[in-house]
Amino acid sequence: MNHQLVVTIDGPAGSGKSTVGKALAEKISYVYLDTGALYRAVAYRAHNEKIMPGDGAHLSKLCNEIVISLETRDGGLRIIIDGDDVTDKIRTEEIGLLASRISAVPIVRESLLSIQREVGSAGGIVAEGRDMGTVVFPRADIKFYLVADVIERSRRRYDELIERGESVDFEEIYRGLLVRDEQDSGRSIAPLRAAEDAVIIDTTYRSIDEVVDTMKRIIEERCGNGA
Repeated sequence: MNHQLVVTIDGPAGSGKSTVGKALAEKISYVYLDTGALYRAVAYRAHNEKIMPGDGAHLSKLCNEIVISLETRDGGLRIIIDGDDVTDKIRTEEIGLLASRISAVPIVRESLLSIQREVGSAGGIVAEGRDMGTVVFPRADIKFYLVADVIERSRRRYDELIERGESVDFEEIYRGLLVRDEQDSGRSIAPLRAAEDAVIIDTTYRSIDEVVDTMKRIIEERCGNGA
């Protein structure tokens, strides 16, 4: 693709955004931006420093002091906090739930917004998150919104954690996803929702390849094969 587009992928936890986003970015030779990892990074540091989501003063101080950088290594994006690679440390259910709560705090969103927009300023990016098409990149060239049945989303998350060697309970993951859905959709700031011009794709019964091929076809149809 000659013209460098901004492609956004939003949707609830477990809908396949990360897996599909990485695969799509690789297929069209774009940079992949996992914005959820940025919020997890802040949540990870807040957790370590025992800062609660409602403690605006300390969260503000944390956001002013923390240094987050994104590095591409071995074809993947690594999240670095103050020189420490926390990519694997931020993927627990506990940090995911905390990140969902912290993402509703204005100072946190404002702090991370500039990082996200800076990465996408030149285009050539597949940005995945909760409000990419509605808030961060409202003028994105192509917007996708993925959905999936909550049972299927829970199964995917369960399989992912089991594959990492973690001891997890399916019912706990299921309940956690319901809580995150409510938190993400019910927050007053940038609630989880599909942009009006987003293409909605149900991934429940589709393979990764099927979803990626569908997205690539839509991009080509909208922008032309030479886009």
